Amino acid sequence: MTPGFEGSYLGAADKISPAAIMECKICWTPYDPAEGDETRQISPGTAFLDLPEDWTCPGCSAPRAQFLVREDPGAPSAALMAEMEARTKALVADFTKVFHSRMRDLPVVNQALHVQAVAFQPHEGGFLGILIAPWFMNLVFLPGADRPALKAGTKEVLTFPSGDYEFMHASREMVGPYLACALFSPMGDFTSQMQAVEVARAAMVELFRPENRAETDRSAEIRARREAALAPEPAAPAEPEATPSRRQLLTGELGG
Repeated sequence: MTPGFEGSYLGAADKISPAAIMECKICWTPYDPAEGDETRQISPGTAFLDLPEDWTCPGCSAPRAQFLVREDPGAPSAALMAEMEARTKALVADFTKVFHSRMRDLPVVNQALHVQAVAFQPHEGGFLGILIAPWFMNLVFLPGADRPALKAGTKEVLTFPSGDYEFMHASREMVGPYLACALFSPMGDFTSQMQAVEVARAAMVELFRPENRAETDRSAEIRARREAALAPEPAAPAEPEATPSRRQLLTGELGG
């Protein structure tokens, strides 16, 4: 998984934009993506999060984890962030209500977990992130008002740097229209909320890494596996995979 960085936003990689100018906290050498890093042959236009994992500070050789955000010209406006906060709060409130009204006593529920919106960020006129609930973990896209809402249950493929993902259209009273792509269900393998949040944050980073595309661009296989998982009769054991599944790459198999 892509390592984080210290200080700013507690190292949450989803909080900085590709235009973020970072600064070494040891020697104060900056990394500006507009300039790149000539000493390591890093091309101009390379975002901090896209640097090689072994990249180090050109001034003192400190690892990238020692960098702080100096300024972020690509950061969203305060108004946009307020809108995102309001919509993710509504999302959490809606599914918390579902938990208490319908799910709380079901055996499929992991009682160690609670509903939480993780790593949401502006994306194509709406907001994208991961919703954790005691019975599922989904990629969720909250579309903008100008995006036409499709009938609930309609499938739509959304494209990201790591590949194409099948989302299901849905709508709820408090949330309104939204799109969801399943990552985990049920959630029995998670031992704590902290573990679920770490996996969700890592998945959001991997979602935008183009190097994952070649290994995971298997839409038909993913769809077949999801349909088999929803079938009433248990499916036969799957053959070992020659390459990692998309869920494995996005989630690191529970961060392990």
